[in-house]
Amino acid sequence: MRVMLKGINRLTKRLASGERVTYFYAWKGGPRLTGEPGSAEFIASYQEAHRQKAQAPAGTIQSLLNQYQETTKWTDLAERTRKDYVKHIRLIEREFGDFPLPALTDRRTRADFLAWRDQMAVKSRRQADYTFATFASILAWAYDRGLTLANPCEKPGKVYRSGRAENVWTDADEAAFKASAPPRLWLAYMLAVWTGQRQGDLLGLTWSAYDGTHIRLRQNKTGRRVVIPVGAPLKVLLDATPKAAVTILTTITGTSWTSMGFSASWRKAVAASQVTGLTFHDLRGTAVTRLAIAGCSEAEIGTITGHSLRDVGAILDAHYLSRDSRMADSAIRKLEAHKSRT
Repeated sequence: MRVMLKGINRLTKRLASGERVTYFYAWKGGPRLTGEPGSAEFIASYQEAHRQKAQAPAGTIQSLLNQYQETTKWTDLAERTRKDYVKHIRLIEREFGDFPLPALTDRRTRADFLAWRDQMAVKSRRQADYTFATFASILAWAYDRGLTLANPCEKPGKVYRSGRAENVWTDADEAAFKASAPPRLWLAYMLAVWTGQRQGDLLGLTWSAYDGTHIRLRQNKTGRRVVIPVGAPLKVLLDATPKAAVTILTTITGTSWTSMGFSASWRKAVAASQVTGLTFHDLRGTAVTRLAIAGCSEAEIGTITGHSLRDVGAILDAHYLSRDSRMADSAIRKLEAHKSRT
């Protein structure tokens, strides 16, 4: 007899050897199933996963995690964001799934949670911060709805500090990259530095989003809609680019890029230009920096890049402008102009 199992999530991955392997999960973000599909072991693992989900004890952190993943707040997240959250949620479940909610008000709980984060930080500080931020976000959601009486993960500080304070593309870096990069990657550079958007959003940008004067898009990560006036240098490049595919950025064969394919080609192009220590992601911060040096306010910058005002200020303060002498030059020029007028 054939048994129909609902909600199974199928995921195919390519191993380092090049072999493709398919894994099955009880639901999207759920536990991985064992055994061959259709086998007794496979069906038993599916049933056990759903049994454990249904029997998550009330009054535990596991019950909060389950409730959170059934809300519109969860479904409204971008697919990529949900995938990232699922990884962190699995770690939280494994460590604190049976943790009783009344114990969240105990001051010692915060110390236990921070000790767990610090233990994760031994392997990766950045991932430890991401996981803990996910935990804090879910507990904040629960606290706002009266499901808990405390959020011991609130404002923990970070164990990871970016070492990319000086990683802004200079005019010299730009010239070197332009001289050797293929036109399709130079277009990617110009789109990034003139719009301040993330790689994923630019790879998915279609020609229909460009009307000749503006680019309109909805950011995958935040869901924010941005309308970006197209600067003259970028407009010249866009208008001269053949519309070979639905997306603006394409491979040498005229097909849309995959994330991994683009990243590999980008690294090769950067290496060929002899530009060192810079990534495509650094172009987002470079765009913020250049707009600020041009005299744009934080509100104006955020309107273009999609950052919040707080994030714009944090980027400028912590990572870029304190290291960029052009900002000091700009400030002095403004002071001189003011003194000459008065």
